[in-house]
Amino acid sequence: MTLPSLMHVESLCPICLRKLDAYMYDEDTTTYMHKECEEHGVFKTVVWRGSQLMREWIRTKERAHIPSPITPVDKGCPFDCGLCSSHRQHTCTALIEVTTRCNLNCHFCFADAQESQCEDAPLAQLRFQYESILKASGRCNIQLSGGEPTMRDDLADIVRLGVELGFAFIQVNTNGIRMAKDEAYVKVLKEAGLSSIFLQFDGIEDAVYKKLRGRALFELKCKAIENCHKYGIGVVLVPTIVPKINVDSIGDIIRFGMSKTPTVRGVHFQPVSYFGRIPKAPSDEDRITLPEVMEQICTQTNQMVSMQSMQPPGCENALCSFNGNYLIEEGVLKPVTHRTCCSTKSEKAEEGANKAKAFVARHWSYQTPVKEEKLSDWDKILSAIANNAFSLSGMAFQDAWNVNLERIKDCCIHVSTAEGKLIPFCMYNITTMDGASLYREATRVAQ
Repeated sequence: MTLPSLMHVESLCPICLRKLDAYMYDEDTTTYMHKECEEHGVFKTVVWRGSQLMREWIRTKERAHIPSPITPVDKGCPFDCGLCSSHRQHTCTALIEVTTRCNLNCHFCFADAQESQCEDAPLAQLRFQYESILKASGRCNIQLSGGEPTMRDDLADIVRLGVELGFAFIQVNTNGIRMAKDEAYVKVLKEAGLSSIFLQFDGIEDAVYKKLRGRALFELKCKAIENCHKYGIGVVLVPTIVPKINVDSIGDIIRFGMSKTPTVRGVHFQPVSYFGRIPKAPSDEDRITLPEVMEQICTQTNQMVSMQSMQPPGCENALCSFNGNYLIEEGVLKPVTHRTCCSTKSEKAEEGANKAKAFVARHWSYQTPVKEEKLSDWDKILSAIANNAFSLSGMAFQDAWNVNLERIKDCCIHVSTAEGKLIPFCMYNITTMDGASLYREATRVAQ
């Protein structure tokens, strides 16, 4: 088959995870990935769709070098993750899974979490992982995840341990159920040093939660935000966007988040990816791509948010995400960022990682309001900016159908393993159609 080649990349077979040559090419305003496995056939998957053309979005970066590689290069990407010396970006956020247990049974779940009987990692093990992150990556941002981290009664001890070791920004990835029901638990987490929560938030109607999460949850989400406000913990709303379920909720989620500032610091959209627990193998109609999410943001906010206010990332690969920074003025989002024509100037990946770490730590933490009479005129301006700041962002995680190993090499979100390795997030979670994994504690796949 002759393809109108736009870009040659490397990918994986969704059936066996063998490395394959792949080609990304345009058909009108849609970009597809085409690849062929000698054993399992041809796969064609949409990777980019919409008015914002992929080739006009890509940024050129000057690679970063890993100062202390953990694993040697042997079989080549993605089979030497750890990180190896071929990786091209430093760790911006290190994710530590503190439990495999969960109090929900979601249709879509990266971790395939459940009411597990597996024992939680002891504090000594988690200290080792914190220290391994320090050795490999320095004081990056930390996200505690799972499973559902709040299943652990000693989560505050885990937060406190990280703070004592020098991690200034620690965030918990949570569905918010316990944060809503147990106010004392929220208070203890704040006292331990918790900066922020990454709150699963798929819409403002319970019909959405019943479809995606199996039960009505909206009131609990609101109560979790209320408790975080009471104790000064920043909240980032994190919707998983699934076609035919909650695409039409994007504007409502943004307006809800704006109404809950300064506690809610922004919305971080995650177009659905197909790994972990999925209902079925995906078709192109089951996907929504980054430019489509951006277009929906513009349309559903009645153009209050413009496409030009959202820009490619400076840290990870340009095809992974978008971000926009705003100030809320009289109920309207006013852009701080504004994208111009794509520059041909090469950017340093390391500088992008440092800026991203600083931005997240500053803007996703709770901003304590200060009485204006105690402030100078300049401090009043700074306080208003801090309390009215609001971010919109999105990250498209990859699965075995659309994985691009160029993006894996540029990943800045790394999962800490029990052995002290750091695995790029998508590669850690990626599974075959049958659920086999390369790096999770599931069945390992032979290369």
